[in-house]
Amino acid sequence: MARLPADCTSMTDIRQEIDRIDHALMLLFRERWGYIGRAAEIKQGTGMKADIPSRVEEVRNNVRAIATTLGLEPDVYDTIWTGLIRQSIAHEKGILGETDD
Repeated sequence: MARLPADCTSMTDIRQEIDRIDHALMLLFRERWGYIGRAAEIKQGTGMKADIPSRVEEVRNNVRAIATTLGLEPDVYDTIWTGLIRQSIAHEKGILGETDD
C-alpha cells in the first residue's frame, strides 16, 4: 500500500516507496512507447517524417511548464524528455525506413 513521505519511518520504507514509484513510472513509459510505435504506423504512407521539430518543441515546452507548475526543476525534466524524444524519433525512423543523410 502506498505511503506518503511523512508516513515513512525508516529507510526501508523510503526505498520501498521509491521502488514502487519507479515501477509505476516504467509502466507509464511502456504505455507512452506504445503510442510512439502507433504514431509511426499512422505516419507510414502519409509523407510525415519521424522528426517534426514543432512537435518536439511543443512537448518540451509542455514538460517544462508541468515541471514548473509542480515545483520541479524544469531543466532536469527537459533533459530527461530530450532523451525520450531522441529515442522516440530514432524508433520512428526505423519503422519509417528513414535514414540520417
